[in-house]
Amino acid sequence: MGGDSPLVLGNHTFKSRLIVGTGKYATYDLMRDCLDASGAEVVTVAVRRERLIDKEGRNILDFIDLARYTILPNTAGCFTAEDAVRNARLGRELLKNLENPGADWVKLEVLGDKKTLLPDPVATLKATEQLVADGFQVLCYTTDDPMTARRLKEAGATSVMPAGSPIGSGQGILNPNNIRICLEYLKENDSNYPVIVDAGVGTASDVAFAMELGCDGVLLNTGIAGARDPLPMAHAMRQATTAGRLAYLAGRIPRKLYATASSPETGLVSPLPR
Repeated sequence: MGGDSPLVLGNHTFKSRLIVGTGKYATYDLMRDCLDASGAEVVTVAVRRERLIDKEGRNILDFIDLARYTILPNTAGCFTAEDAVRNARLGRELLKNLENPGADWVKLEVLGDKKTLLPDPVATLKATEQLVADGFQVLCYTTDDPMTARRLKEAGATSVMPAGSPIGSGQGILNPNNIRICLEYLKENDSNYPVIVDAGVGTASDVAFAMELGCDGVLLNTGIAGARDPLPMAHAMRQATTAGRLAYLAGRIPRKLYATASSPETGLVSPLPR
């Protein structure tokens, strides 16, 4: 993309601004094809998966090209800071053994309850502080509350990742004003600080909207895996990320109450004489 800078997340640099998950796919083969179609360079894997092996004895990691993708381990399914820290450490050891560059970071999720899957802000802050002290680059899933976002950055989070709406809900960006304030607070003294919308996007227009707000990237899973036809949706999400980013960089026209003529009313060439 001409004129754009890469996405920098801690020690990692990427061309793609779309991060995708690996859960909920009907088959590992479909997951592999959708990862390819999305153009993503980062894929996130839940460390708490009951099994990395499916019922047919296949390992999910055999369907992820470790030379192509950087794995972002996540602590999905954790409901205490202690559990999240433990799983983050397990993910680090796993990726060290695989010699994948994702061993030094984690997508942190500490959930409040199983009904809403909303993050627990107090436990998330506690886990962030512990993981940063332990040498992790922490990408923090959080609510769209600007004050919580500010505290997580102050705690040393590499990236704050406000939810567009609840996980897997497909409701899109419910509160764009809060996202705008999060962006303002988080980039106040560092315009390059990465802010990524995580959770709730359901279709390509949601992704484009998040990028048009000025977010640096989007992380999603269900929006692709849960689509009626995941493969073309993966292509759509890829293009929406690019389109939204270009629109943000280009700058939209101001909203006006009344119409403005598309054709100029001044400086017109005089009609030819008869």
